[in-house]
Amino acid sequence: MSLSQGRAYLAIPGPSTMPDRVLAAMHRPAPNIYEGDIELLAARVTDGLRRVACSTSHVAIYISNGHGAWEAALTNIFSPGDKALGLVTGRFGNLWARNAGMMGIDVQRLDFGIKSPVDPAQVEQALREDTGHKIKAVLLTHVDTATSVCNDIPAVRAAIDAAGHPALLMVDSIAALGCDVFRMDDWGVDVMVGASQKGLMVPPGLGFVWFSEKANQVSKSAGLKTPYWDWQPRAFPEMVYQYFGGTSPTHHLFGLDESLKMILDEEGLEHIWARHATLARTVWAAFDAWGQAGDIKLNLANPAHRAHSVTAARIGGGGAQRLRSWLETEAGVTLGIGLGMAEPGTPEANDFLRVAHMGHVNAHMTLGALATMEAGMQALGIPHGSGALDAAAAEIAKG
Repeated sequence: MSLSQGRAYLAIPGPSTMPDRVLAAMHRPAPNIYEGDIELLAARVTDGLRRVACSTSHVAIYISNGHGAWEAALTNIFSPGDKALGLVTGRFGNLWARNAGMMGIDVQRLDFGIKSPVDPAQVEQALREDTGHKIKAVLLTHVDTATSVCNDIPAVRAAIDAAGHPALLMVDSIAALGCDVFRMDDWGVDVMVGASQKGLMVPPGLGFVWFSEKANQVSKSAGLKTPYWDWQPRAFPEMVYQYFGGTSPTHHLFGLDESLKMILDEEGLEHIWARHATLARTVWAAFDAWGQAGDIKLNLANPAHRAHSVTAARIGGGGAQRLRSWLETEAGVTLGIGLGMAEPGTPEANDFLRVAHMGHVNAHMTLGALATMEAGMQALGIPHGSGALDAAAAEIAKG
């Protein structure tokens, strides 16, 4: 008998669960898009985006998803034939590097696989070998949404500095912003990419690029720049429509204004980071217990390398796919698919899943998802260890 009736829980790594307050804020008529309140709203949202990135940098807003924000960042820095160093720790780092190559950028890749973070020593060595300083920027993801690898951004910055290299540091923080600690200015990040649909708790549709004054100066000679992606008018508008390259995404802005109020003025970033860390440890504790007597394993052995927003895991013998299907049809819980962990179409591709714990998520949502996962394992006869829910509850109790 299906028990999926009632409010479904979308535990995928974006779009994340959206607060009712955010949805309600969007449910209103469109405003005057030429002047008045829209000008105040655009300025308020831009200021909030700086605060959530812990930065005083410039901000450009695009009507796009994260892929569009990648392209915006690339077009404003590079000219055809320029060189980039792409640091890959999963599918999304690979895609950003691939997209750069398709745009005519010469990408040198350092691929660290799907089970480990970037090694700063290798980054430093690659930059030292670039004696002519041809590498214009280093590209990497803070959290790769596919593998759940969380990279040490300050360590990569230190590697660039130790090599005495002028390359910009460009970071994709789409899956981490508002979940894992991120301090753009303190960490020496020159360009940062984000999107609305994960830790910021707004529907997909807005992409963001933060950029330092150093990056701004570099952008003035970028040969890939196009009218829509050019961040100059968006960051330094003379009229309100220039913030958005045309018609304002009014209802997304209403939602973002409300979510930034919740993040910055009510809960606060420090508490948000601590909440996500606790919920992540709760998920890890359950998987560790399940793995004691089954073919179940977290993707990353070292907790220090794991993201606090999403957890990638393996349940062998196609167990991950069977569990995902059972959860959605029988319990109203949707988990994320495995991405880039095995070749599509192979039996191994059915062995991977992702559990998101990002954004508007609390203890009972996380514990509920874990409890229904255990119920699914029992119903499907998937071998697993005992004590997972007790272990998860203990992490919540510790806070």
